Amino acid sequence: MTDCRLDYIELLQQEVNKNPDRLVDVGKEEEQEETPPPCRTLPAPCSIPRRLVISPSLGGTPVTPHLTESLRRILFGGTFHVFNYEWRKSFFQFREPNSELSFALETDRGGAQAVQMVVQARIIKYLLFSRQSSSEGRTLHSLCEVGQREQERALAAALSDSLWLAGQELSATVTLVTEDYCITPHLDYKLDNFTERLQLFTFNKKEDVRKFILDHIQCFKEEGSHGVILFLYSLICSRTVDRLREDLDSTTSHLLYISLGNFVCRQALLNLLLTGRASPHVFNGTLYFGEDGRPLERPLQGILTRSDVGYLHWSREQMERGRLPQVGSMLKTPRFPVWVCCINSSFSVLFSLNRSLLSDWKMEHLFHLYFYSGQPSQKTTARLTIGESRSAPPSSAAVCASLTRRLSSSVDTHSHHWEASPRNSGGDPEKRFPSLEMTVRTKWDGAAINWNGTSPFY
Repeated sequence: MTDCRLDYIELLQQEVNKNPDRLVDVGKEEEQEETPPPCRTLPAPCSIPRRLVISPSLGGTPVTPHLTESLRRILFGGTFHVFNYEWRKSFFQFREPNSELSFALETDRGGAQAVQMVVQARIIKYLLFSRQSSSEGRTLHSLCEVGQREQERALAAALSDSLWLAGQELSATVTLVTEDYCITPHLDYKLDNFTERLQLFTFNKKEDVRKFILDHIQCFKEEGSHGVILFLYSLICSRTVDRLREDLDSTTSHLLYISLGNFVCRQALLNLLLTGRASPHVFNGTLYFGEDGRPLERPLQGILTRSDVGYLHWSREQMERGRLPQVGSMLKTPRFPVWVCCINSSFSVLFSLNRSLLSDWKMEHLFHLYFYSGQPSQKTTARLTIGESRSAPPSSAAVCASLTRRLSSSVDTHSHHWEASPRNSGGDPEKRFPSLEMTVRTKWDGAAINWNGTSPFY
């Protein structure tokens, strides 16, 4: 044992004698790694790339300590919550220009998806019904002929639409990030190295808002920009925190809540994006009386005006519990045939190329809807043909009751034409009753739906 150890030591000594400078070099390298140069500067704690940070000389108004705290409270309910990684990495990224889905945004699975899909709906509205060329004829192909510059114009128009509505069509505020810290927060506030550097720009003309956003569009559409959060801050500042508190009622005190470890948008935030007002409910008007007929201590706030883009809601879980919210006509019948869909807590968009669908009842006999889920797995826009059922259209309540009965019983009653499709065999509820179809039927009761060769999904 001793001889072996001596032989090993001798071999090490021979290796050192052959390379006398090797250990000295290694020692120097380690010393350099442990002791940084005196002139070395630490990187900025915020991860936003420098090209996406504006100069203070651009003007605007620096954020105040009171506003940063108010932003946190209206979003999270307190000052110690900050946006997590899923939100910070979210921005408005288009698919490949001049491709089959060049009009479409890539969306995230997290809570920011709801914001992205409302913006997506407004992008489609702009491209189909607002830009000058749209009057020449609306086809799905025209949505595919969108280059990068037209993508940026559509995004600027969509963002400015929501901000202008939030500002009661009188003003709007855009928030960007500056190089310098505008405030020094106190101990009761959690620093995020982002909110504390906001610069606010307020405009009294909608066209000025759109042009300013277009001039700084990279702050919303490039990776690392925190673009979705910037837009959300702009939305709140446009509405103002005071008006937001007036919008809410006893059921809702702030705009985000935690679900499965992520911050998710409440209905009030969705309605703010859709209508410019953070009403917490989807029914029409204001509810003054409870289910027992007694006056409510504080009225429940619903939708007061018809929205530009609509909203449809379907949840299998809520339906089975008998708690599916009934969306009112203000959201179901918007000014333009574009609907944001909340389907089983995931967001997507349905749209039609024909604006007369909302004003001429004869158009509802047979029409097409196009569907985009926002997910990378979707490579083409799905086309659904919607027609009247051969039987009398059941009400939404009848549809839900029928589905509940079918899910709880092995007896196939075929009580409606739309239930009699061959794919209804089998035990998977999603195959028998695709959630997208059920969502469509909340607007067009009892409709027969043809997927035109596409395998039903959702």
